[in-house]
Amino acid sequence: MRALRILTISEARLYLRDPANGFFALAFPTVLLLVLGTVMPGMRDRIPGLTGGFAGLRPIDLFVPITLALAMATVSLTTFPTVFGAYREKGVLRRLSTTPLPASRMLVAQIAINVVALIAAVVVALVASRVVLGIAMPDQPLLAVGMFLLGAVTMISLGCLMAALVPSAGVAGGLGMLLYFPMLFFAGVWTPGPLMPESIARVSAFTPLGAASQAMSEAWFGSGIPAQQIVVMLVWTGVLVPLSARLFRWT
Repeated sequence: MRALRILTISEARLYLRDPANGFFALAFPTVLLLVLGTVMPGMRDRIPGLTGGFAGLRPIDLFVPITLALAMATVSLTTFPTVFGAYREKGVLRRLSTTPLPASRMLVAQIAINVVALIAAVVVALVASRVVLGIAMPDQPLLAVGMFLLGAVTMISLGCLMAALVPSAGVAGGLGMLLYFPMLFFAGVWTPGPLMPESIARVSAFTPLGAASQAMSEAWFGSGIPAQQIVVMLVWTGVLVPLSARLFRWT
């Protein structure tokens, strides 16, 4: 436990020294919501014709759970696996393989750092957006927290699989971008909430980020339990975590 704590502190210091981590992992969700809400026309006007839990909402309100999903994708598909790609490329992991440190410790340390960064980013984004834009807060706050944490674990599990295999930072970045934008599409970045066509929403519910986005939207604006999305995220996590541990390469 002491070795894991020392490793986590050391990796956290390296993480904070990288300006890209500070912006994309910590500041990007806040900047995105504030820019959308203050610069984009119509984002703070109520959407006519919406019913049920969506009645009276504005576009910026619909984007809140989607932005949280975007934050998950940014951390898990870009910053997280890139660290392992860089370490593998520079021989850091090869040198660590000669020590008693198991691969799981490095994964756990990086997961802890990125989860803390993600939580901090989301808290700042919600507080800032509530103060500046008056965004809608979740109708089911406890469910929203649970769905956010489950979604974060699911997406970081996908990041773990990438981290286990990518040979370099460049490959990690390229593969991350290859997955990033399709994931954002299914999360509803371009068709938020009830604006997403039903056929796409059905497919989206089976993707890790789409399921997370839909589950958080239900917690934000609905009154039910997103059972299908919860099962989908649990299945993805149950497959990705052991697969990542099995396929992890030091070199």
